[in-house]
Amino acid sequence: MPVAVLNEARRVLQACRLAQAVGVQPGLRETAALSRCPDLHAEVVPAPEAQAIWAELLEQLYARFSDRVDGRASGAAFLTVSASGARDLAAALHAPVGLAASPELAHLAALRAAAGEVKEAHPGAAEQAFLKLTPLAHLTALGVPRSALERLHFLGLRDLGDLMAWSAAQREAFLGVDVGKKLNRFLNGARTAAVQKYRPGQVIEASIAFDLPLTEPAQVDAALRDLMPGLIAELRGRLAAILTVHANTIGGRLSGSRQLKWPLDEAALGRVAGLAFLDAGALTLGIDRITVQLGGLAQPARMVGLWAGLAELDVTKTVLARFPDALVRVEWLDPWAYASDAQYAWVDWVTGQVRPREMTPRRSWAPKPAVQRDQAVQRVLAFFEGHEP
Repeated sequence: MPVAVLNEARRVLQACRLAQAVGVQPGLRETAALSRCPDLHAEVVPAPEAQAIWAELLEQLYARFSDRVDGRASGAAFLTVSASGARDLAAALHAPVGLAASPELAHLAALRAAAGEVKEAHPGAAEQAFLKLTPLAHLTALGVPRSALERLHFLGLRDLGDLMAWSAAQREAFLGVDVGKKLNRFLNGARTAAVQKYRPGQVIEASIAFDLPLTEPAQVDAALRDLMPGLIAELRGRLAAILTVHANTIGGRLSGSRQLKWPLDEAALGRVAGLAFLDAGALTLGIDRITVQLGGLAQPARMVGLWAGLAELDVTKTVLARFPDALVRVEWLDPWAYASDAQYAWVDWVTGQVRPREMTPRRSWAPKPAVQRDQAVQRVLAFFEGHEP
């Protein structure tokens, strides 16, 4: 059965080989994909859940295959492995794998490989022959947009070899300066040197198992509250972008994901975990184990001033002596307010008085036209009422 994965905008994110054979391509709307393939099974995967699954896959690649893993773009992961390791990877994941001296060539080779197969791009003269036979549709791996590929196809071009016959200036003029220069550098031999080392620990998790399956919401809430302190301690002040809840049931493992916002505390994580658990819809089947994962870890940074220890530096006195109005401070009123003019105010560096600046938040709303007309009428009436006939 043809299968496709949709994003939250209901556009095709990935499609299997059967779906692609009948014209289902990434970027198509769901209605357009179904018109091309009525038997298509399309499933929407929320962005937080997709990111969590991708982060978990990168952790598995790091643990099983290589310490150099790059997966910044979802759907394409680059590893440093040997030929035998590449075959093991293709067999384990049943995925197309490209083997080459650079990530760019490996990506192009993987696009031409079948599921569970390894396609190798040999260096030297064989590399040029390999590039010339690259289909135009695969140039998205080099940053060429699909709209430009459609125009090239309309002109009769079929592969990269036809495009290589153009001059560098022609490619830049047709594809645009940014895309054209990037493609020209690649054709002239510019390649990424190596894959950077992977930083493990991008996903932290805590789980709890139960002797009897849980069927009550209160029991799940208590279990999630028990897991939160360990996750907060494991964060060690870091930020997390995605929270995923896995529930092991008699019908399999069901998952739900939610995006997180700063600040993270135990109560907020508990509420978001409860919402993610509801998205999984696993309570009616009975819960044997609950696992909570935090992904997208990052170290927060905060800029507290223009210079460190500004008050103690002589440069502050020098600047204020020459330009008394040059420096201002920001005074936080309510960081969580909805209106920007209620969040902060600019104050004078010396006196502390509020001083309007170009960056001072102002009201962005204006009265509706009906209100403006009513105000104008009231002003006219007030004018005539103030004058005796």
